[in-house]
Amino acid sequence: MPKIKKVSYILAIVLSVIYLLWRVFFAIPWHAHIFTLIFALLLVGSEIFSSFTAYVLIIFRLIRADKTQKLEIPEFDLQQPIPKIDVIIVTHNEEVSLLRKTVNAATFMDYPDKSKVNIVIADDGNRPEVRELAKEYQVNYVTMEKNKHAKAGNINNALEQLDAPLFAILDADMMPFSNFLTSSVPFFTENFAELEENPDHTKPIGFVQTPQSFYNADIFQFNLFLQDAVVNEQDFFSRDVNVLNGSNGHALFTGSNAVFLREIVDKVGGFPTDTITEDFELGTKINSEGYISIATREPVSSGITPVDIKSVIKQRTRWARGVIQSCRNMHIFTNPKITLLNRIILINTWLYWWSFSRRLIYIAAPLLYALFKVQVVNANFWILMIVWAPGYFLLHFVLGDTSSNIRNERWGGIQETFFAPYLFIPVILESIGIKAKKFKVTDKNVKFSIVDKLYIIPYFIMWALTLLAIVKFNYGKWGSEIIVGSVITFWLVMHFINLSFCLFISMKRDINRKSERFVRHAKGKIMVNGEWAKFKTRDVSDGGFSFEFVNKDLRLKMNDQVEGIIYHGNFPIKFKCTVARAVDTEPIWYGVVVKIDKKEDQDHYLQLIYDGENQFLSKEQDHWMTPFDELHLNVILRMKELERNATQFMRQR
Repeated sequence: MPKIKKVSYILAIVLSVIYLLWRVFFAIPWHAHIFTLIFALLLVGSEIFSSFTAYVLIIFRLIRADKTQKLEIPEFDLQQPIPKIDVIIVTHNEEVSLLRKTVNAATFMDYPDKSKVNIVIADDGNRPEVRELAKEYQVNYVTMEKNKHAKAGNINNALEQLDAPLFAILDADMMPFSNFLTSSVPFFTENFAELEENPDHTKPIGFVQTPQSFYNADIFQFNLFLQDAVVNEQDFFSRDVNVLNGSNGHALFTGSNAVFLREIVDKVGGFPTDTITEDFELGTKINSEGYISIATREPVSSGITPVDIKSVIKQRTRWARGVIQSCRNMHIFTNPKITLLNRIILINTWLYWWSFSRRLIYIAAPLLYALFKVQVVNANFWILMIVWAPGYFLLHFVLGDTSSNIRNERWGGIQETFFAPYLFIPVILESIGIKAKKFKVTDKNVKFSIVDKLYIIPYFIMWALTLLAIVKFNYGKWGSEIIVGSVITFWLVMHFINLSFCLFISMKRDINRKSERFVRHAKGKIMVNGEWAKFKTRDVSDGGFSFEFVNKDLRLKMNDQVEGIIYHGNFPIKFKCTVARAVDTEPIWYGVVVKIDKKEDQDHYLQLIYDGENQFLSKEQDHWMTPFDELHLNVILRMKELERNATQFMRQR
């Protein structure tokens, strides 16, 4: 890294520390009303904790940048013994049609010796239809009665009946790609060899976490019409922050898509049952025993993420409460078995769930001054410009410069603002020991109701108050008055933009497709006028695919029914199809609804669809698209949607 960059990074931290010292010793209104003073202390505390998390991220990126970039998946050393592995697919009450896709994908996983891969469905629902599914795919089935410990109890029950030295955990909706095992197990075989050669200077690997990846647009991408410009919200942690944690040997386990060393899981007592985030706590226990954990960057599995607000909020509430429970169980501040580096990572994770309370404090602070003249920072404009502005803008420049292409800080602020109204109370309650009575598995099926419309209320209230504050605070001001008030206006406008995004996110979009489309370029042929005509697919989905003829002169008509073959590798999938769409302009292409009769063909067709990421979704943030571009896009598209609804209403009348 260039020396000037290192200097700028260090200077950013130094200047922001100077600002924080000034805030603590000179800018707190100690003689103000008690409620004003309490809020002022909450504000400065929020600034300190926000800065701490920023420092951790910057320092980790600086000291581990080369290591994360050079993380490569080892090749299988076929001279070494190939270990047996149990692949546990965990299910509770998910639909069998969804579970089928995951089981099917697991049977297609590559491995040097597939006889050593034992696929197990762990079903604590004891469902006959799931038992039949296991029999159909010739995989093992493990069940239990009266599971009192949720997912952890289900996995522990399965492990009692298994004995392979490695095991993988997959959620019911997380379909592994064919390279799942070859992208994770070689870390262990390489580690085994290194432990034999140099046991005193090699730490054993406890688990390898591959990214949480999703093949459908999340609530931010979908509701904001930004599937091709914004990355899935969870990618920032899975493909960036956790990779950084793993470069320090302390990746966090995120519940699925991970491979474990069986001996260390047994040593720590199996999956913890005294928390609702058994994944986070298990990973911490493994690291506390001196075993390292690694996180990889490239997805090797893919699942479904909920897109209705109710399910998303419930999911995040469970995560928030669970992490706080586990941090308390593990005594992360005082546990002598936790190393300093791991302690910093865990404290940083704990602080993340407090960021939503901090976000509300940041929104409220300028509102209090603009609307009610309540001053929670005791400073004049010029001192603030000297002490605050240099450190703030340089620190945020550094955060942008060190960030990956997955998510920038601006989007982090939007996402924090979205979750803030619904997470700050559960975090506070859990922190003082008030636990939720019951948690359910997140329902991945979209079920919109009138309740979803009510989630917009807190965003609208804060948005309206912020708009009122901007107008009231700046009305009648001229010249130097505008300059002096520019800091308050700056924060009001920033929050107004974030809240505007939240309004659009909370406005649901209709989901018109029954299944997701995937970019796949498979070859095939169909019978046209008694002759085989070659084609190449554009995209595929559960219900059908679109394609272009190799011979551009060939034509089909709507509702034509034809037979054909599409190839998954060298395997011919026989199908019948009906033309549902015919596009006559260049490039000429057709969309067909397919029917596949044979089970083996159906399995290969599913694998053709789901063996790989959904390339319709962006993997990198589009930095050329500004917040104003994104807001303008949403205004235009929402207006068009209202126009369509109004037209349909008038036609019905």
